[in-house]
Amino acid sequence: MINQDFKSILELLKAFPDEQSCIDHLEAIRWNGNVVSPFDATSKVYDCKGNKYKCKNTGKYFNVKTNTIFDNTKLPLQKWFLAIWLVTGHKKGISSLQLGRDLDITQKSAWFMLGRIRQCFGLDNDTQLQNEVEADETFVGGKNKNKHANKKSNENRYEKAPVMGMVERGGKLVAKKIEDTTTETLSKELILNVKEGATLYTDEYTSYKSLQRIYDHQFVKHSRKQYVNGRVHTNTIEGFWSILKRGIFGVYHFTSKKHLQLYVDEFVFRYNSRTNTEASRFNLLLNNLENRITYNQLING
Repeated sequence: MINQDFKSILELLKAFPDEQSCIDHLEAIRWNGNVVSPFDATSKVYDCKGNKYKCKNTGKYFNVKTNTIFDNTKLPLQKWFLAIWLVTGHKKGISSLQLGRDLDITQKSAWFMLGRIRQCFGLDNDTQLQNEVEADETFVGGKNKNKHANKKSNENRYEKAPVMGMVERGGKLVAKKIEDTTTETLSKELILNVKEGATLYTDEYTSYKSLQRIYDHQFVKHSRKQYVNGRVHTNTIEGFWSILKRGIFGVYHFTSKKHLQLYVDEFVFRYNSRTNTEASRFNLLLNNLENRITYNQLING
């Protein structure tokens, strides 16, 4: 089943017509024939009836959903699989209202599903970029008091949260919510995510100037209407910002600072898997399921 290619919702439903087919697929992805106890990875495991297993060392029972986003949920796995398919396939995301209508569940349940699914997106937050890398920062959400001068506007009324993005040309993208856009903060993120000696392209923002000691740093002067100078530009990362903002403002309308990184991770996941097939993108997310979060954790704060 893992290698089966399903290109549409109809093919997905044919591949997973019932709960057992979904369970079999999850077991193949999570354990690949070698069941591991989520309570003690070194323990011997006993196969029990009803898709259950027993951990010898702890005496606890578990199944393939234990300690995953599917843990302690009454919704059938087929609906979860459909939700993952829709979330990973829609370029700008899908709202909880629309997901609720598509799955015939309440908006509250759909919102909780989306919250759990987003816990699985941050696959590339520790990626090391190299070669030619574009870096830029943007602001999502509201007032501009912390924006630097050439990026201010008088149209927004709510507090903005800064997000920094780095993309390797022809490679992966990393984006993170940051506290501010000072030299210290931006330099720290770049050093963590971009290999020394890479060619770095940015705009002329002063917080990037100290990076010339670490990278081959070149920049364009947006304040002088210069956007491309040969290979020097930040159009790739700015294109991603456009997709991110259209998705958040057009589909989700609002996101709190607490959950902003999860939304950013969602869009980064789709960008970095843009060349994957529908089925491989779906399975990629299923490989990162052990990120359970409770409803109270989602709403707290």
